[in-house]
Amino acid sequence: MTAILIIVFVVGYAAIAFENTIKINKTASALITGVLCWVVYIFFTTNKMAVNDSLLKHLGDISGILFFLLGAMTIVELVDVHDGFEIITDFIRQTNKRSLIWIVAFLSFFLSAILDNLTTTIVMVSLLRKLIKNQDDRLLFVGIVVIAANAGGAWTPIGDVTTTMLWIGGQISTANIMLKLFIPSLICLLVPLVIVSFQLKGKAERVKISTDFSEKQHTEKQQKIILLLGVLSLIFVPVFKTLTHLPPFMGMLFSVGFMWVVTELMHGKGDVEKKKHLTLVSALHKIDISSILFFLGILMAVAALESADILTYMAKWLSATIGNLSAIVMTIGLSSAIIDNVPLVAATQGMYHLNQYPMDSYIWEFLAYCAGTGGSILIIGSAAGVAAMGMEKIDFIWYIKKISWLALIGYFSGAFAYIVFDMFLY
Repeated sequence: MTAILIIVFVVGYAAIAFENTIKINKTASALITGVLCWVVYIFFTTNKMAVNDSLLKHLGDISGILFFLLGAMTIVELVDVHDGFEIITDFIRQTNKRSLIWIVAFLSFFLSAILDNLTTTIVMVSLLRKLIKNQDDRLLFVGIVVIAANAGGAWTPIGDVTTTMLWIGGQISTANIMLKLFIPSLICLLVPLVIVSFQLKGKAERVKISTDFSEKQHTEKQQKIILLLGVLSLIFVPVFKTLTHLPPFMGMLFSVGFMWVVTELMHGKGDVEKKKHLTLVSALHKIDISSILFFLGILMAVAALESADILTYMAKWLSATIGNLSAIVMTIGLSSAIIDNVPLVAATQGMYHLNQYPMDSYIWEFLAYCAGTGGSILIIGSAAGVAAMGMEKIDFIWYIKKISWLALIGYFSGAFAYIVFDMFLY
C-alpha cells in the first residue's frame, strides 16, 4: 500500500508541476490525486470505518483552512472593489524597481508577523496588481512576497500555522520565539532580497487608476472606512483566537459577517443596480474558487499520507539515519517544500516529547524556523505560495527557475545564523 500511495502522490505532484506541458489544469490534477490517495488507502485497509473517521477528521481541519482562505480573499476583494488599496498605493510613490521591492518585502515581512503569511500574501498580491502593470515584473515581486511572508510568519506564534501549533502544544513561548527567531528570519529574507535587487533595473509602470470619485459608485469616505475596517477585521482574527481559543477560521467568518453588515448599511439606501458590485455578495462571486479547490486537493492527498503513517515513518527514519538534531530539523524544513509542513510538524511533535525537550528547547525553536521558511523553496510548499499561485496563475517551473534558488539560499543563511547565535549568544 505504501508504495502505491507514494506513486499516486508523486504522479499527481508531477501533473501539477507540468501543468502547462500536459495542458491539464492543476486543480483537476490536485483533486484527482487527493481522492485517489484515499481510495488506495481504504482499499488496502481492513477497517473501513476507521479510514472514514480519519477522513472526516482531516476534512474538518482542512475545511478550517479553506474557510479561512475564503474569508480572507472575500474581505480583500471587498476592499479592492471599494478601491481601498489605492490609499496605500498612493503612499508608495516609489517606482524604482530596486527601491520598490525593498518596500514591498519589508511590508510583507512585518505584516505577516501581525496577521499571518497566508492573509499577508493575499493582501500584498492585491496591492502589487495596483503597483506594477508588467506581469513578468509583478511575478518576481510576488515570489519575493512569498519568501518575505513565510519568513515574517516564522518568528511570531500567530504568523504561521506551524508556529501556532507549537505554541498551542506548549513547545514554544511567545517572547522567546520572537527573540530567538527574529534575526534568522530577517536574514532569510535579506539574503535573497539583496541578490534579486541587483537583477532589477529601471522603473515599474504603475496601473492607471481613476481618482475621480464622480465616476465611481462610492465616496472617498466610504473608501477609507472599508480599508480601515477591512484591515482591522483581518487583525481581529488572531485576537479572536487568543481570547476564545476557537480556530482562526471562526474569527475570519465573524469578520466576514461584520463586513457584510457594514456594507449593507453603507449602501442600503443607494440604487440597487449601482451598488450591486460593491456588496459582499459581488465580492464572493469574484473569488477564484479553483484555487480553493486546488488547496483542497493538495491537503487531502497529504492527509492520506499522514493517516497511512507514511509521514511518521519518514520522521522516524530521519531520526535513525541522520542522527544529528540540527540536520534532522533542517531536512524536515526542506521536506516541507514538497509535503505540507503541518503534518510534518505534527509528526515531529509526536516523535519528541516535552519531558525530553521542554518548552523553548533548541529543537522546537529551530523547527519553527525551518518548517515556516522551508515551504518557500517550492510554490506549493506553503499556504502563502499556494495562494499566490492561484491568484497570479504562477507556473510551477517558472517559480523553480526564478525563485526557488533564492529561497533555498535564504533558508540556509537563516538556519546557519540561528545555529551560530544559539552556540555563542544564547
